[in-house]
Amino acid sequence: MSFLFNTYPLARPALFSLDAEAAHDLTLASLQKAYDCRLTRALLASSPVQPCSLMGLSFRNPVGLAAGLDKNGAHIDALGHLGFGFVEVGTVTPQPQPGNDKPRMFRLPRAQALINRLGFNNQGLATFIANVRNSNWRSTGGILGLNIGKNAATPIERAVDDYLLGLEGVYPHADYVTVNISSPNTRNLRALQGQDELAGLLLPLQEKRKALADQHGRQVPMVVKIAPDLTTDQIDIIADLLPRYGVDGVIATNTTLSRGAVQGLPHADETGGLSGPPVHELSLKVIARLRQQLGAPFAIIGVGGIMSGQQAREKVAAGANAIQLYTGLIYRGPALIAECVRALGGK
Repeated sequence: MSFLFNTYPLARPALFSLDAEAAHDLTLASLQKAYDCRLTRALLASSPVQPCSLMGLSFRNPVGLAAGLDKNGAHIDALGHLGFGFVEVGTVTPQPQPGNDKPRMFRLPRAQALINRLGFNNQGLATFIANVRNSNWRSTGGILGLNIGKNAATPIERAVDDYLLGLEGVYPHADYVTVNISSPNTRNLRALQGQDELAGLLLPLQEKRKALADQHGRQVPMVVKIAPDLTTDQIDIIADLLPRYGVDGVIATNTTLSRGAVQGLPHADETGGLSGPPVHELSLKVIARLRQQLGAPFAIIGVGGIMSGQQAREKVAAGANAIQLYTGLIYRGPALIAECVRALGGK
């Protein structure tokens, strides 16, 4: 285990003394500096192995980084060096946007949870693609997912235009593309999970992907990221539509609007999406229902509230083929990555 991994618990109190978003930015900047320096890069290195295949892709291990930590794709190599089998960056929108007003990230330490209402803050598609092209992660065997969304200023009726621009832009540089329709922080975005709205989005995306596959000589898998706050009927509709429109996988789930598990805690009433352990059971139910409806071959990536190797196993037991981490990294540090790989049978 890397020396720096073991020292994270010592650094966490100092980070937690800062505003949550400031600590996030400082952590990424520090990680990048450590990676860029040849002397300290070796202290970061972790390579837990459990080879697996999913959506026709070969993964070093089934533990990935969830989108949202690196919205601009500026730290892909440094993050991948921590031991992930795959890294997903974004969400990127066609045009740059600042996101919602600050403060917009809040810690709930007693629940090991976070609330964020960032609102797809990012530097836009052009900068994102330039950052991705400057990374070496894919050339060294890492799997890279690129997550696309719509600009806040784009009316929901024209959301498909933004997703088509995003798909066309990231397609040549991605191992898979994630269509994010699950953030609670862009107005009306989750309405795209409805039956007619989702069909109206997926059909043109399917047609665009066919054209891009012909143009680039390869078919890039496309997955859809969904919310935990769905009824059984809504999950069943999504499960029916995804394979019908050629979608290769589903990421379950994003953050929740529910506050039942954190009532009475400081910041519990802040608007935004809640992540961390309160999402774990919600996502398990969504994953289990998806697996029941979609059958064995369909790819499901489980995310939401994984704080231990045991919870990684629970995601897989519910039906996930692979998992992603985000909030767990903030509370547990990068040692959680190897712990989850080991728990899933790796070494």
